[in-house]
Amino acid sequence: MTAPAAEAVRRRLVVRGTVQGVGFRPYVHRLAAGLTLTGFVSNTASGVLIEVEGAPDGVTRFCDRLAAEPPPLAVVAGIDVEDLPVTGADDAFAIRSTERSPGRTQLPPDTATCADCLRDLTDPADRRYRHPFVTCTHCGPRFTIATGMPYDRAVTTMTGFPMCPACAREYGDPADRRFHAQPLACPDCGPRLRLLPAFGSGIHPARDADALTAARALLADGRIVAVKGLGGYHLACDATDARAVDALRGRKERGGKPFAVMCAGLADAERIAEVSAAELTVLTGPGRPIVLLRRRATHAAPHLAPGVCPGSPHVGVMLPYTPVHTLLFGLPGDPPGPRVLVMTSGNRSGEPIVTDDDEALTRLAGLADAWLTHDRVIASPCDDSLLRVRADGTGQVLRRSRGYVPRPLRLPVELRPALAVGGDLKNALCVGEGDQAWLGPHIGDMGDLATLEAARGAELHMRRLTGVKPVLFAADRHPAYHSARWARQRALHLPRPTPVFVQHHHAHTASVMAEHGVTAPVIGVAFDGTGYGDDATVWGGEVLLADYGGYRRFAHLTPAPLPGGDAGVVNPCRLALARLWAAGLPWDPDLPCVTACAPDELSLLRRQLTRDVACVPTSSMGRLFDAVSSLVGVCHRAGYEAQAALELEAAAWPAWHADTGAYAFGVTAAPVRADPAPVLGAVVADLRRGTPAGVIAARFHRGVARAVLEICRHARRATELAVVALTGGVFANALLEQECAALLSGDGFTVLCHGEVPPGDGGLALGQLVIAAHGRQKE
Repeated sequence: MTAPAAEAVRRRLVVRGTVQGVGFRPYVHRLAAGLTLTGFVSNTASGVLIEVEGAPDGVTRFCDRLAAEPPPLAVVAGIDVEDLPVTGADDAFAIRSTERSPGRTQLPPDTATCADCLRDLTDPADRRYRHPFVTCTHCGPRFTIATGMPYDRAVTTMTGFPMCPACAREYGDPADRRFHAQPLACPDCGPRLRLLPAFGSGIHPARDADALTAARALLADGRIVAVKGLGGYHLACDATDARAVDALRGRKERGGKPFAVMCAGLADAERIAEVSAAELTVLTGPGRPIVLLRRRATHAAPHLAPGVCPGSPHVGVMLPYTPVHTLLFGLPGDPPGPRVLVMTSGNRSGEPIVTDDDEALTRLAGLADAWLTHDRVIASPCDDSLLRVRADGTGQVLRRSRGYVPRPLRLPVELRPALAVGGDLKNALCVGEGDQAWLGPHIGDMGDLATLEAARGAELHMRRLTGVKPVLFAADRHPAYHSARWARQRALHLPRPTPVFVQHHHAHTASVMAEHGVTAPVIGVAFDGTGYGDDATVWGGEVLLADYGGYRRFAHLTPAPLPGGDAGVVNPCRLALARLWAAGLPWDPDLPCVTACAPDELSLLRRQLTRDVACVPTSSMGRLFDAVSSLVGVCHRAGYEAQAALELEAAAWPAWHADTGAYAFGVTAAPVRADPAPVLGAVVADLRRGTPAGVIAARFHRGVARAVLEICRHARRATELAVVALTGGVFANALLEQECAALLSGDGFTVLCHGEVPPGDGGLALGQLVIAAHGRQKE
């Protein structure tokens, strides 16, 4: 019974934040019913609307608990409260249908299967025993099934699966954890699994439980299976079967790029890799990203096939995050199968991840022996996120996608509705309005029509879910970027039809500033492989004095020729020879980079450098890492992006904790430049002394960090700035970032490093967005 009208109060609350798709309305219903309050709760485009009426102490307790005890996946950004006249109604507290009105709320990311649903999945007495799509309000798909907002089943890809009577009862029962769970399903109402064989494979098609049994048997037999997940297809094989791994690597034309693996459980992960407490938290958390872990010794069991992650001391590990994955490894009583699977994106090299079932059968033909698929549509591609955990326990996201998107980022500036399209590598879009921005999922490299179509789809999906209608577009300044051309096309219908074109390294610097909420100028250390410079050369070893309104190039790496452009990038031995040539050092025949080249290649390269033919100057730090990698004999030909630099970092790890010393760059004061010629000379001398490659690699990393410190000291004396932002893809290098941060902090600088926003081009769009919105981008 409610309180008499004279003693009652009524309040309206609008709860903002991530409060849809997380069981917030059922939680509110239970809270209000437990306090004997009347009223209602409803989803709106602005958040969750609540009107609550009853005794003053009950309403007060309701409001206090609402903010302090939200559901596990909810994030309450704010609550607006308004007193209303008492109605005196004594109806039970109700969940009303969604109100469609102007405004914006936030949808949570896709979330790994919760412990309660795992119990249902593995309990023979439960009606969802072995159901591949078990979910509740605390877990399961959200972003990848939503087609609009506010979030309800009618605007998800579950709308084609009418609930059976039993599911409908759970959906309508306030005491059930599946109360208003939009992805709710069971074996009776779908979705359904199918196993489809490749033509001529001799494999038989299967459905439902038989499809899983067959897929498990195929994996145990060394076959490759395309598995449909939350945000797209994976290509899976037994990670301990060398022939299967080599076959997958060959079919996908992946070169030597490491594969990620999925382990059946935590114990399996700990057998192949070292897992710290902080890494354990991330590995088993609701986002379930791929986590870069230190590999255990090769004698550890189970043995990873050599082709899983060649040349790397790390392995990317994730745990099952859907019921399909859990069942793929098998439940008690199932025949034994692989405990560690390669799980790599279902695509051909350079293409976006496949989501459409018909496309999967054609685009993955020749790669997979069979497809384990289902009939729940994926509304938006969403690849696996990738991160590493630093020694201090903080995380650095290297690829931001599933489990993180569409989580918003709070900004220190106000934005007009805007869209930034990022760059052409590791593309991810960003939309923003007001003080919020939303980075879209990882799309990939904008090199073909399929990736451009994926980017267009990602934009449409992000706009639907956020309500942002861009009036401003931003892109990279590179005149040949596909992303920049697309931005021009998108802006044609606007009053200002020209996008804001943002310098690449300025965008990198602004990205880390925005992530940390910094608005004052910083010293931006932006190191990467390629960025279009103001002088039409290739930048990439830059120190900028920057804020959102502009920048000044304070210092940079001394340029060297980049012979042949992209042809040079995939041949680090040529980069090494070009750096030696620029430093005035001879191409002695005993140097590893010289012996890696045939005589005619050496002759052609010498003529090219002498005549300055197709040799754009580059100040890229990424290319210097590549050059040193070849100079010391680590990597001469690159089969994937940054391979040489990654293998140089891997070589440095064993020697890192020894007292190796550091090489010294020639840092000049006017203009401020870091000349690597002395470093290259010292490397050559060490090679002739027989110094191990790992020691040379460690000395090089420390030398770069000391050059950063020296340049930042110059900048502090010139400007009194004492905040340094470390950004760009080179700072995905854990050793370099760690050493730079330690030296700078020890010298009194405040150091900004990336966390949830990738340091590479996957975070570029955020910087473009805040610079464009500021409106004073340097021309």
